[in-house]
Amino acid sequence: MCRGVEENPAVDERVKQYERVIIGIDPGTNVMGYGILGVNGKKPHLVAMGVIKLSKFDDHYMRLRRIFERVSGLVRQYLPDEMAIEAPFFGKNVQSMLKLGRAQGVAMAAALNRDIPITEYEPRKIKMAITGNGAASKEQVAGMLRRILDIAKDDMPEFLDATDALAAALCHFYESGKPVVAKGAKSWAEFIAKNPGRVKR
Repeated sequence: MCRGVEENPAVDERVKQYERVIIGIDPGTNVMGYGILGVNGKKPHLVAMGVIKLSKFDDHYMRLRRIFERVSGLVRQYLPDEMAIEAPFFGKNVQSMLKLGRAQGVAMAAALNRDIPITEYEPRKIKMAITGNGAASKEQVAGMLRRILDIAKDDMPEFLDATDALAAALCHFYESGKPVVAKGAKSWAEFIAKNPGRVKR
């Protein structure tokens, strides 16, 4: 895929060395995490991770604008081929869920605006992919990421939102590498329809 690196001076030079780039997003209304994963063959590499701090904006709509601007900037800077985003989990506070859903939607819109395909992952699925435990803590996820991607202790971020976002990107890397298995027929009629040459008449 042509990334148009030469035409955009804001592009991070490191993306040139990767065959594929995945951006992971951990949605939030106070702090939103992002992680950039570069892939060569079957080997993932950490490119960057960080957070978008939103608490300084009192107005919710200004926070949404900031999310769109910053995620759009990350897309221009790292030219990801795909986005992996953590799906909001359902909580008791409906108002908080609504705001989180809006934040996620705005981040997705920034990717869609550049024709970047998006995949959502449940938090439990991400944790399972990284640690083997769907109920793992944020600290356990961060620790496993550090080992898998060989991240120096000093390079680990202050906010775990960043490692959560990186975990989403790595989960997508694992999931997209799985072989596609054809689903079996649910009925005899469906089997005949799918395999006409295997049925003697």
